Amino acid sequence: MCASSAPALALTNTAHAGRPSAAPHAATSAAASASRARSASSTTARRPSAATSATSASAAASGVPGLRCNATSQPRRANPVASARPIDAASAALPRAPVTSATRRVDVSAETVIYNAGMNPKAHEPASLPAPGPDALAQSETLAAQLRDEIAAAGGWLPFDRFMERALYAPGLGYYSGGARKFGRRADDGSDFVTAPELSPLFAQTLAQPVAEALAASGTRCVMEFGAGTGKLAAGLLAALDALGAGLDEYLIVDLSGELRERQRDTITAAAPALAAKVRWLDALPERFDGVVVGNEVLDAMPVRLFAKAGGAWQERGVALDARQAFVFEDRPAAPAVLPAVLAGLDEAGDGYVTETHEAALAFTRTVCTMLGRGAVLLVDYGFPAHEYYHPQRDRGTLMCHYRHHAHDDPFLYPGLQDITAHVEFTGIYDAAVATGADLLGYTSQARFLLNAGITDALAAIDPSDIREFLPAANAVQKLISEAEMGELFKVIAFSRGIDGTLDAFARGDRSHAL
Repeated sequence: MCASSAPALALTNTAHAGRPSAAPHAATSAAASASRARSASSTTARRPSAATSATSASAAASGVPGLRCNATSQPRRANPVASARPIDAASAALPRAPVTSATRRVDVSAETVIYNAGMNPKAHEPASLPAPGPDALAQSETLAAQLRDEIAAAGGWLPFDRFMERALYAPGLGYYSGGARKFGRRADDGSDFVTAPELSPLFAQTLAQPVAEALAASGTRCVMEFGAGTGKLAAGLLAALDALGAGLDEYLIVDLSGELRERQRDTITAAAPALAAKVRWLDALPERFDGVVVGNEVLDAMPVRLFAKAGGAWQERGVALDARQAFVFEDRPAAPAVLPAVLAGLDEAGDGYVTETHEAALAFTRTVCTMLGRGAVLLVDYGFPAHEYYHPQRDRGTLMCHYRHHAHDDPFLYPGLQDITAHVEFTGIYDAAVATGADLLGYTSQARFLLNAGITDALAAIDPSDIREFLPAANAVQKLISEAEMGELFKVIAFSRGIDGTLDAFARGDRSHAL
């Protein structure tokens, strides 16, 4: 058996107003529905920018003009040169003091440069966003009315993480529970972003290599995927693992969206009919799971708290209503007793500095790693280690919204119809996992992970004379590994129990030292 029958956590869409604890609240569980890897294939890409961080020295060496640090700030000029830099250059660490348990979180003195990968500035202007249809607008207005009522009941102020939780996961109305189409390549198909597994089947085919290696190393035969999206990653992994002779017993999916479950079932049945019987959807997490857990863009979909520095003190940023009953930000003093520890050491953050903390993502990580009896957890997402995330120059944070393949920074626009996301702070994820007794298998860029796992070999296996197959595959691989697309901003982190050593996908370019 892959998992014990005693449920450790019931998965429910019921909202919970309290802070996340060691067991994730409803939004943490529901965020499994939101798994997705953003493509930078268009100028109105799903994510804030296909930004890459590097040292000032490497910027000077390349001759590339850089944008000073803010991953979500509006780009001012295109930078076609960044994409030509070697992938290996992405592994250069920022110069900083030796990492110790006492200094790791507050070491932010090195300069970080963020490169602009050619985003269209018009994509950031709310006036350029397509208007929703009447049914969608009515759904959004219903959710907005509920949020106004909740703000009033809370005394006129709601913490931002609660607002974000409701906007994304309110039963029947939230972005990930309201049934609207989310995954697709174009705005005119009603979608908001394209996922990495949908860019090319080579993503799943390549990911299957380290998954199979982890299954063999742990002596397990089960996979659990959080947030399976349209089901393309599941279908691809099932087929690739079968071709590798992994002998999979079960493929478990955790996804609360009924609409997405149906799409996943249809996709898997059509793409891998002989293997569809191995798939089972979970309504509750098991007490123990032996196998490999996969989460492709789960962490960034979880609610975050917002904080701003003013008068030398931290303020928690929440949501209030103005005289017109419109949503507005309002800051309130953050009591030292509840101030996240990661902020307490940010002495270099000046007034006006805005950032996020990730209690829900940390709670999810603790829950999954505690559940893991033997096997591995592989998480793919975009973000930075703490010394880059909380850099003094990243003074606007990373919160960003996406609607119809447009990126903007207004979380109050069309509640329930747009995605709200924040980058992942991987040092905190590491700390949360190892605190449960899990081992770190590795941490690296998506580019290095996929290259180590053989994505170029998979591409080479396609006949280049078959232009209709080869050219789209080559284009997708370029997006997945290019430093100016998804290759550098996206990272892969993995944890394990009962596995000696590491995986081949982390053998070169591992960045665990940067956590």
